Amino acid sequence: MNIFSSGAKAITGVMLIIICAMIPSSIILPQKDLSLSIIPLNSHWQIQGLFLTSLLCGPQIGTTCSISYLIIGLFYLPVFHGGGSVGYILTPEFGYLLGFIPAAWICGFLSKSNSDASLINYSLYTFLSLCVLHFTGIFYLIIGNIFGNWMVDLSDLILINTLIPFPTQLLLCFSISLISFLLKNLLMIK
Repeated sequence: MNIFSSGAKAITGVMLIIICAMIPSSIILPQKDLSLSIIPLNSHWQIQGLFLTSLLCGPQIGTTCSISYLIIGLFYLPVFHGGGSVGYILTPEFGYLLGFIPAAWICGFLSKSNSDASLINYSLYTFLSLCVLHFTGIFYLIIGNIFGNWMVDLSDLILINTLIPFPTQLLLCFSISLISFLLKNLLMIK
């Protein structure tokens, strides 16, 4: 029974990450004529889907979901932001996807080690996990640069993949921390 429960959580987490990868982030502003203006931001919700899964289900489920998401994207479906397939390993963005694994584990571990965590703690957990994800991505960029894999300058790749999307992702981390905190209290998850 416990194995089925973990399996159901993992499948739900992977589906959440895939669905969130399709949701672009944006700011909706009301106009004077009562219409809405949509300002697109430089991020999708896949990282936040991973963090939501890790915060609610723990490090094992979060890590399992991140590995499953990578396998699905590399071998089955084009679920990554830029598509998918094994060839995606040679793109600069793949290091950030690899960062899902340690980020999910850290986020889940921190949330499970403090069962009565507050919204501030959840925000800190997602912030630290986002930093780990980006450090992993930057490390991958540096390794790829050493081997001459990228045609673009390393500083430009770090700017495009870390510095530009980081503020939006950080804002989304705070919002997912609030959602996780409310869900955890509403569902009484320990």
